[in-house]
Amino acid sequence: MKHLALFAVLCLFPVAAFATALEQTPWAPRAAAYRLTLFMGNLSPVPWQRLEQSWEQPVAGGVPAVPALSRVTTEEAAALRAALKARDRQALFGAATRAVAHGILRHLATAGAMPDAPGATTEVTKARALFRAFEDGIRAGDPQAARALGRAWLRLSSALGARGLAGVTAQPSDRQAFAEARTVIETYLRANYAAAEFAPRARLTPLPETISASAGRAADTPLPPTLPPGAHIAPQRPLPRLVLQFEEAGIDESDLPLVAYGDMLFDSPEIFGSPARDLKITCSTCHNRSDINRDFFIPGLSRHPGGMDVDGAFFNPLFNDRADDHLDTPSLRGIRFTAPYGRDGREASLRQFTRDVIVTEFAGPEPTPFQLDALVAYMRQFDFLPNPKIDRTGGLTALASEAARRGEVLFNTPFGGLGDRACASCHVPDRDFRDGLAHDIGTGRPPFEGGTAPRFETPTLRNVVFTAPYMHDGAVPTLAGVVAWFDETKSLGLSAGERADLTAYLEAVGDGEDPYQAFGGRDSAFRLAFDEIVTFASVLETLLPARDADNIAVLIDTIAADLALDASAMVNQAAKPQVYELAAILRAIGDASAGGDWPEAARQWHTFKARRAEYDERIY
Repeated sequence: MKHLALFAVLCLFPVAAFATALEQTPWAPRAAAYRLTLFMGNLSPVPWQRLEQSWEQPVAGGVPAVPALSRVTTEEAAALRAALKARDRQALFGAATRAVAHGILRHLATAGAMPDAPGATTEVTKARALFRAFEDGIRAGDPQAARALGRAWLRLSSALGARGLAGVTAQPSDRQAFAEARTVIETYLRANYAAAEFAPRARLTPLPETISASAGRAADTPLPPTLPPGAHIAPQRPLPRLVLQFEEAGIDESDLPLVAYGDMLFDSPEIFGSPARDLKITCSTCHNRSDINRDFFIPGLSRHPGGMDVDGAFFNPLFNDRADDHLDTPSLRGIRFTAPYGRDGREASLRQFTRDVIVTEFAGPEPTPFQLDALVAYMRQFDFLPNPKIDRTGGLTALASEAARRGEVLFNTPFGGLGDRACASCHVPDRDFRDGLAHDIGTGRPPFEGGTAPRFETPTLRNVVFTAPYMHDGAVPTLAGVVAWFDETKSLGLSAGERADLTAYLEAVGDGEDPYQAFGGRDSAFRLAFDEIVTFASVLETLLPARDADNIAVLIDTIAADLALDASAMVNQAAKPQVYELAAILRAIGDASAGGDWPEAARQWHTFKARRAEYDERIY
């Protein structure tokens, strides 16, 4: 089943109030390919072709940009290729694990042979970069060893000494200390990651072999979910502009508690199940400020940036359709006008559709009626970007170009290849360029020979300039490409000039004013996030008198941590303590609420409002 990807992924990184993730630190090529092997090897079905590419081609998350196979020995490459050709998960895990472990051992051996030479530091750095591939598995499965290995890496680096500046403060190398630290690391690697055979693993993880081979210990060792190297889940740059109808009408969101709570839920991972919740997934990750994140990409789940397979095995195995069917992320602008919902238009109700995304796509618990009311109330505030090139009926204004006007004629012209219908027959201008129906235009394949091809709903053309790529699966990167696709597949017989005119028309009706969030002066990313969190907190004015402990817990769990994390984006770093204090007060409200101490919760809320007013001007 296909649903509009309302919610998407944050991975390993801290999350700000509007789902701002940090950029992923680059990986060494072999470590990147290894982590991709673990991630994609756990998908069902395994995307073997992509696994091969992760070793044979440079990985987006790898630095330098070279194939991982170029960094392994001939024997290691042969073992990897054989496992990939045989499509043997266990053999691939063993070959990949040994390739990384042996790489670390070789770098350490090279450094050990020349501890006094400048190149030794480089070799240790390369070894440490590869060790990152195993590090979280060791921390989770063998924390005592993780601490010992951490100390060994520190001693190893210190034992190399330092040349100092112009010979001043130079530190001599300590060969014995280097050898002792190297022995600690190598002994552990040989026992756990360079073994001749590995115990069968139903799930591929970087757990040490001594832990994984012990069935009881392995079962009791939960690993935090992670996303693979090359995943890009940071917000789109520049950040899309958010147009909310209540703001345009001059209404403050704090006066709309249901909308404000829905806004918070849209930015909260607390409504989902694991692994989505653990990865800090929020709606706004893919739908940056109601629009889309055109940079979003997860290897193994995405074919290209701007979407992913939303019904695979990773988020909810029960919802896995076992098909590699990437969906382009649609914009949510003007969503109250764009029913039905889902790329196949299966749901007429935004409320039911939202529930299905939470429960089926991301394995969340059944949302409460209040939570669904709030989410829908907030999303129904999303509006399109104003576009002065079209009027209220969808017709072009005097601001449109002559080419666009010629394209408008073509857009309204019936074509035999379209069944004597026009483009405007489905993209109806006075209905926000859509008809509310689903059609088979030839972009989807039947699920089996002789089966019925899928139909996809007619997307709006409003603000379409900012939502590339196009088609249900994002297969076409430009609007000119869309025109060419229809011309070629539907035999429209357009000339090159007519193609250009029709493209100009789409660009005119799909335009919008000020599409990106502007920052300058006191207006910063931190201020945007901080003001949003304060608005979220204002819902406590409603929740505290109602003694709604459950929804207070969701609110506090979301915004208290986000407020502290937002401090990393502050221009005025000296004001960080004030931000941390406000986060602590919010935690105190949550604790008091959870304990049923409502007078204390009310007192802390009063303190929060007073401190916020006191610090308002200083923190920016």
